[in-house]
Parts: sequence; C-alpha cells; structure tokens
Amino acid sequence: MDRCVVLVDAGYLLGAAASLLAGEPSRSRIVVDHAAVVAGLRERAELETGQPLLRIYWFDGAPDRVPQPEHRRLRVMPRVTVRLGALTRTDGRWAQKGVDAAMHAELSELARNRACSDIVLVTGDGDLLPGMMSAKEHGVAVHLWAVQAADGDYNQSEDLVAEADERRVLDREWITAAIHARDGVCPPAGGSHGALGADIGPEIAAILSAPLPDRAAPPAPPAEPHPAPPEHPGDEGAQDAPAGGGGSNGAGKGVPTPKDLASFGKHHVPAAPPGQSAPQPAPSATLRWSSDKGWTDRGTADVPDTSGLPTLAQLTTAEQRWADREADITAVSGDPYEVGQVFARRWTARISEPGQLQQLSAHYPRVPHRIDGELLRYAARFGLLAHKDDQIDEHDRYAIRAGFWREVDTRTGTPRSPA
Repeated sequence: MDRCVVLVDAGYLLGAAASLLAGEPSRSRIVVDHAAVVAGLRERAELETGQPLLRIYWFDGAPDRVPQPEHRRLRVMPRVTVRLGALTRTDGRWAQKGVDAAMHAELSELARNRACSDIVLVTGDGDLLPGMMSAKEHGVAVHLWAVQAADGDYNQSEDLVAEADERRVLDREWITAAIHARDGVCPPAGGSHGALGADIGPEIAAILSAPLPDRAAPPAPPAEPHPAPPEHPGDEGAQDAPAGGGGSNGAGKGVPTPKDLASFGKHHVPAAPPGQSAPQPAPSATLRWSSDKGWTDRGTADVPDTSGLPTLAQLTTAEQRWADREADITAVSGDPYEVGQVFARRWTARISEPGQLQQLSAHYPRVPHRIDGELLRYAARFGLLAHKDDQIDEHDRYAIRAGFWREVDTRTGTPRSPA
C-alpha cells in the first residue's frame, strides 16, 4: 500500500526538544502547540516519503494510562491515534512503561499487514531495533528522524541509526515552529526577565524583579535611610534588599514566594533619632498572590469579606460543564496566563449578582481562598504540575493569577498599575 505512517515517541520528541530549547529534558519547561507539531510531521513525512499520510501514531505515557489534556486534544485531531503507556514514579523520577513495547507491536503489525510502504520513526530508543528489522524484511522503507541534540552529538541509539533506510534531523528551526521554552526558563545572562514582561505584562515582571527579604531575622536598622549598595552589583534584586538576604532567599532564587512578598518593605525603616519614638514602617505595596490560608498580616486596609462569593463549580450547570470540557480540549492552549483568563471569564459570566464582581475586585490582589484553590485545580488539568513535587510551578502560579485578575479588571473596567 503506497502510504506512509508516522510513529512518534512523544517522550523522546518533547524531551529532546526541551533539552535543545530549555537546557534540560523536562517537558514542563516547554510549551507545545500540538496542532502545529502534527501539521509539521504530516507535511514533512509526505514530502520525505513521496506518499500520502495514512496516520500518525502518538505514543506517550500517562499516570494510570489516564489521558491528560494534551492527549485528549491530540486524539480528536484528524489522522492522529494516541497510544498510552503507564507513567510511573520511582525515586522521585518519572518513567514511561510499555511505550516501547506498544511502538514495537504497532511497527511490526503495520509491516506484516502491508498497511503502508513507508514508516517514519521519531524515536531514539534502541529497543525498537528488532521491530525496525522486521519491518524492513516485509518490504517497508523505514525513515528514522532525530531531534537536533543540544550538544551537537547523537541522541539516538547507534544501532538504530545504522539500521534505518533513511535518516533525517528535525533541526531547531523546525522545532521552534511548534515548540518554545516556557517564559523565564532560559533568561539572558544577568537574570533579566524582560521577555516575560513583554509576553504577559509588567505585573509579573515587577514581581520577579522584586528584592527578597531575609526570613530568618530582620537586620539591624541602617544608619542612613538608603541601604548600602549590593556586594555584587551584577545581582538583580540585590539593591535595596536587607543585608544577608543574598543567601537562599536572594536574587538567585528566581521567583519570590508570597511570604517573601508579604514581608518585603517592613524592614526598611530608618533609625529613630535619640529621644524619639521609632517611626512606623510604611505600608507594604507588594502584591500578595497567595490565598487567605494561613495569613494574618493583611496590611493597613481591612480585607473585604468574600465568604459569600460562589465558586465556579456552584455557578456551572451540567450542560455548561460539558461545554467547558470540550472548550478546554479544543480551544484552550494551556498557557498559564490564558488558563487564568478562561477561568475568570467563566466565573464573571455566570454570576447572577453584579455586586459580586465588584466584591471580588475589591479583594485584589489576593484571590479568595476557595476560588484560588479551585483555580489552581483547574490549571492542573493542563499539565502544569511540576513532576518533581506534583505542584504547580511558582512562576506558573504567578501567571495564572495574573491572567485571572486581568480578566476581572477587563470586566469591571478597573485600571491596575504594577506594584
């Protein structure tokens, strides 16, 4: 049969792409446009083989073989079939189980049944060598594609490369047409976050560049109102930070935690002149992105009561829940900022009392605890969990909540300025 088939080891393709673009093979470090990946694979396969595409098989792992959001999006695309193996965790590391065996079985079955004339393999695993040899014995031409290695070396089994009929490399230009590093993953030298600010606005950039306090103990009040210059002028966020703050909580940490932000500013109090009472610390103007849980210091203003605000689940009917699920699969990309906007858009569109929107807006910048927890659980559906601790990355949480507030402000017409 004069057709071509593409078998994709998603763990290899996306892991190698992450190494190339983000410096490490963690898929949480990249953003993938799966529709663009599929379109690129189809176009290149038909060009390279000279045959029309029969199907793309996408092999990947998932916890308990339960399809993740990306798998649900992929399996409704034309000419795409998703095959899932297990994703297991051992010693803090995730590993695919059964993916290689599934690829081997599919490769052998396609060749034995003469379902195609050409098979494209996007993989680097030498375990597929017997399947490749079997396919060749049945008269199928096997094309092996590699992702450009970050170090310029091979990232495929040498035996697999030697046995393939045709070999090609998916270079950086091809990869970046559909995949890019997540914002802030590979900042320029000096730790600049300029690209982040350009993509999702100044709110997040301002937070990321904020200096961090020393949590251990407040430093002694400085002799002058302005702190001394930093020891290392090249360290971002070092200036205006308390002395000794350059350790575990210094600029090298990258993203300040909500606790850091809450306490920032209250240590910058000039010493009182002899015989006079100490001046009161200036109110902190920093954004508190956390929920209410466990917080007592809420600044000088009273925090509005939000106990009566409904959650999105309470506002959503069964019909809307089904429509939301379909939209999540087909229309929501999974970008953290967009996820926050989508959640807020649904919440604001479904409330029955306009005053509730103003009540929520008055609570800015802290998302009420019940709504915040629901927001983060919703975001977790889009594969935003950091695999090492099953929590959403700190940077992504900032972006999710920033998107949430941007949508709320758009509905209320409230102008906000970065802290």
